[in-house]
Amino acid sequence: MKQFLFVTIILITSFSFGQNKYMIYFKDKGIKHGESLTKTSVLYQEALNNLTKRAIDRRKKNMGDEIIKYEDLPIREDYTNELNSLGIEVIHKLTWFNAVSANINDEQLIDIKALPFVEKIEAIKKLKYKNDEIPENSLEKGSSLNPNLEYGNSFGQLELCNIPIVHSKGITGEGIIIGLLDSGFDWNDHEALINADVIDEWDFVFNDSVTANQNDDSPSQHNHGTNVMSVVGGFQNGTLIGASFGSSFLLAKTEYVPTETNVEEDNYAAALIWMENYGVDITSSSLGYSEFDAGQSSYTYQDMDGQTTIVTQACELAFDRGIVTIASAGNEGNGSWHYITAPADGFNTIAVGAVTSLNEVAGFSGRGPTFDGRIKPDIVTQGVGVFAASASGFTSYSSSFGGTSAAAPIACGVAGLLLSAHPHLTNVQVRKILLKTAGSSTAPDNNRGYGLLSAQNAINYPNLESIGNSFKMHKIFINNISIDPSTLKLHYSIDGEDFIETNILFDGSFRYNYIFPELFNNQFLEFYFTYNDSSFGSYREPSVSNYGQIVRDTEVVEVIPSDFNLTQNYPNPFNNQTRIDFSSPINEVTLLEIYNILGQKVKVLFNDVPSLRLNSVYWDGRNEFGSVVSSGVYYYVLRIGEKAFSKKMVFLK
Repeated sequence: MKQFLFVTIILITSFSFGQNKYMIYFKDKGIKHGESLTKTSVLYQEALNNLTKRAIDRRKKNMGDEIIKYEDLPIREDYTNELNSLGIEVIHKLTWFNAVSANINDEQLIDIKALPFVEKIEAIKKLKYKNDEIPENSLEKGSSLNPNLEYGNSFGQLELCNIPIVHSKGITGEGIIIGLLDSGFDWNDHEALINADVIDEWDFVFNDSVTANQNDDSPSQHNHGTNVMSVVGGFQNGTLIGASFGSSFLLAKTEYVPTETNVEEDNYAAALIWMENYGVDITSSSLGYSEFDAGQSSYTYQDMDGQTTIVTQACELAFDRGIVTIASAGNEGNGSWHYITAPADGFNTIAVGAVTSLNEVAGFSGRGPTFDGRIKPDIVTQGVGVFAASASGFTSYSSSFGGTSAAAPIACGVAGLLLSAHPHLTNVQVRKILLKTAGSSTAPDNNRGYGLLSAQNAINYPNLESIGNSFKMHKIFINNISIDPSTLKLHYSIDGEDFIETNILFDGSFRYNYIFPELFNNQFLEFYFTYNDSSFGSYREPSVSNYGQIVRDTEVVEVIPSDFNLTQNYPNPFNNQTRIDFSSPINEVTLLEIYNILGQKVKVLFNDVPSLRLNSVYWDGRNEFGSVVSSGVYYYVLRIGEKAFSKKMVFLK
């Protein structure tokens, strides 16, 4: 407690002398960005030592052998020591940004700008939190499909996303680490949370290990985070069950609420780096921002472009390292802002909108598109009248938790169930499966994205795992049909050849798998399943069309796409040539262009009518004039009619 009081005094004193919080960016990390990094170097080993074994394993699954990037290298100690000599106390070291945060006065600001190793200095924005809506206060108690689980008033919000039927098969999120970033967590003083598997917690506001309220906190400081945690991870049989209650948790207090409700960007970024190093699988933040403190330089809707805000950049860097990143879409739907808020604008971050218990989009739910034209939100779950644990007492609950803050933890729980059921999945596959199996996947829009999540559909969706030089298909059947396993057949065709009928290995419960004897990257695979039930009824899945083809990331996509699809380039980063795949459901002139980070057009890669199947385009890192571009981040944008899709890539000479 003495340490906490000391930190508090320092903060109060610093503000009284006209100090403000800044990000100080350095020019290098001993090597410059883009220079070659050997695995035997001291810098590489230091970065590797900062990761737990679990983090290393997650990175290898998602990134291959190149698990350490420039952003992971440690910040130079001689630089921070120089700041200390000027009387500047570093608050957070943000390795991904090669920056530190610190409170500094005007005189110190001049001194820092004169340091030869400082790249730039930026004031840290205090992002004002938009309060959640107070929604309808009615949820009916239901019973689960598992007689040992009684959901109480939490049944409706889970049933809307087909979660109880998944729980009934013993899939509860076990083996998955979920990281929550919020205002604080009173988890150790509530019956629905006290038995949660909390691996670690950290307060990034006061830099201590207590995320529940302390002396200088507002009485409501930990209320919001407690609500959120209970929706995804709570368990009190007969009263409340969280969507992924079997998961483990990392908890980060990033928001400071005693006076103005705001979160500082560096707290958020530091928390994500901490969680990633720990080995987290999924992160979720129910914090969406659009209003800003007086006197602060503010973000605008133009900055909701997937690359500008610190919190969005941090989420995207976490995704690059294999994490499934989830964020609430924000509660600005009825306001003047109207659109989604950071970090939900990220290219790969799953933005979660809110619907009512009747699956109607809530008026407050933040809308799309992003400023650069991408569809947002990505998916929706219930965010009106959500039942949650309350921090007001050990046995207190509320049925009025709402806003996209309430929707995000439900989506996070579905992701936890999917990854728990199929632990081999990459985060790219998890994201695409969630979107592809959502309720409006064939006609996404900027109100509900790809639609209402379904845990059942996501887990049932067949997926492919790369094993050596072959691919293993995983298929789960969770439904109300009693399948006769002896009748189940897989029918598949490779590159348009005749269909082959084969048996598929059964594990004795509801899991099936099959290793294709002759299947290679980017071959065209069509498949479907047939089976009988115990009453000799015949079924085909899917009932109408085939599932689709195998692509580089082993994601299964449709043969004739029902919507446009733009994949991540491969390899990425690249230094010679990279491949970009896209598909279109219509024969219409399509434009694929490369832009640099300043928004300047670099090259047109495709300007023609595409095939209705897979289209592949290659880029060798040269501009329209044949010159090799400089190393850095680039964006490729697919435009078809009035629709536009974009992704980022990294070119290294």
